[in-house]
Amino acid sequence: MKSIRTPDYTLWQNFLLLAGRMLMGWIFVESGLRKLLGMDSFIMSLTNRRVPYASVLGWIGAAVEFFGGVALLFGAWTRCAALALIVFVVIATLIGHRYWELTDAAARRMQQSHFWKNVTIIGGFVLMLVTGGGRWSVDGRRRR
Repeated sequence: MKSIRTPDYTLWQNFLLLAGRMLMGWIFVESGLRKLLGMDSFIMSLTNRRVPYASVLGWIGAAVEFFGGVALLFGAWTRCAALALIVFVVIATLIGHRYWELTDAAARRMQQSHFWKNVTIIGGFVLMLVTGGGRWSVDGRRRR
């Protein structure tokens, strides 16, 4: 199998890849940790949204969110983490931001905004899937 090699980036490109990873990763670390520490509340919210197997999927989702975010912060297995977080965000968006079902205009606008924000986050993960972690990452260090 042919390995994917990250191109040699300039200093600024490597800095921006690092900054992007930090910004994208931190929100998932923080949110995933909050879910892991308050698992009962998180599972209850999934149950209220009629998510099947909420107690199992809640643990899986919170772990993917937390550990995927940590992997991005360090740039370790960046492409795998980005792919896992793409799947996570797609599922979380379809569970949590179903704006088309709402009748209240203000609530619908808010959920629609969150829906499209998540689509934008997915776009950021697609870019990480293509670029990898960059030179200043665990992945970059392993390649050298």
